[in-house]
Amino acid sequence: MELWSQTYGSETEAETANSLVETSDGGYAMAGGAIAIGLSYDFWLVKTDRNGSIQWNQSFGGTEMNAEIAQSLVEAADGGYTIAGGTHSFGAGSYDCWLVKTDANGNTQWNKTYGGQEWDEANSLVETSDGGYAMAGRTESFGAGSSDFWVIRTDSNGNIIWEKTYGGTMYETANSLVETTDGGYAITGSTTSFGAGNFDFWLIKTEANGKMQWNQTYGGTEPDYAHSLVETSDGGYAIAGRTESFGAGKDDFWLIKTDKFGNMEWNQTYGGTESDRADSLVVASDGGYTLAGNTYSFGAGSYDFWLVKTDGLGNIEWNQTYGGAGDERANSLVKTSDGGYGLAGYTLSHGNGNMDFLVIKTDNNGIIPEFPSWIILPMFLITTVVIVFCKKKVWRRPL
Repeated sequence: MELWSQTYGSETEAETANSLVETSDGGYAMAGGAIAIGLSYDFWLVKTDRNGSIQWNQSFGGTEMNAEIAQSLVEAADGGYTIAGGTHSFGAGSYDCWLVKTDANGNTQWNKTYGGQEWDEANSLVETSDGGYAMAGRTESFGAGSSDFWVIRTDSNGNIIWEKTYGGTMYETANSLVETTDGGYAITGSTTSFGAGNFDFWLIKTEANGKMQWNQTYGGTEPDYAHSLVETSDGGYAIAGRTESFGAGKDDFWLIKTDKFGNMEWNQTYGGTESDRADSLVVASDGGYTLAGNTYSFGAGSYDFWLVKTDGLGNIEWNQTYGGAGDERANSLVKTSDGGYGLAGYTLSHGNGNMDFLVIKTDNNGIIPEFPSWIILPMFLITTVVIVFCKKKVWRRPL
């Protein structure tokens, strides 16, 4: 079993990884954002071998400041890659959903934008069972409120088959989507229109055509944000995020298990007296759950990667922190084919720039080598999409 940690970045740029996948050749691919100081943020796609050694990298974007951020990545059925996020440089509005399809070497095959005149973005992407794509995020251009859940279903070339909005008169943002075993979709994120607090977990189940079947909210009187969703083997769902309503600290990891209709079966919080946030969730090989995110309560620095393993009822079996004196934030978690885990995010403690991709490969107990290796990349990155037009906007990270 390969165990390693690596940083990826240049000495003059800032990079953050938002999505990690294990590839069919046993290596890894990661996507996020990269910015040259004084220049623009671009999608950044990095491919490595099974030991984390870089094989190639590609960037995609225009020249707008804080312009393009990749949020979700899948390896496509044809061996290429598909990336979803948002763009200032292209499309119809101030910020649009952007979908980029590449070949196996990261060369662009096609790209599509989706959106209206306002802020629209994709936070989660899946390749569907028929070879198309489904994306979930939020829209300010369409829907009933200031921001609504937004789901777009496309064919294999990114052409829209259908799109739906879900929400009330206030603010909703979708952060995670799965295609369910019945051919429909489940989407989670946060809502201020419904529920008990000013932000609550919101879970929606739809048919294959996007028609809502049911929805459930979970939360207390304080803000609670859902970030990651999985369908479980019993047909139910597990949701991970952070809660300010419950737990021991300012905010804590929050894990909720539901039945197939979204009725809560149990929930658990994990954290200390400070801020702890779960961003990614997988079902473990033994039927338990593994959560990755960030902790200010534990570890070596201000924020550190935090990996928590539970049994099937959410009771902690073990946990590990990873980091140095500066900030480390884990945004993506994958269960690897050898039984271990891969985590991706960013580091301010290690690496070459002011912020670098950090990827950690662990065994099944979260064990890794002590120190990350550093990979220095050139200051320039390959841009493969031509500039269409420019707009000045400020990047806003999704809740």
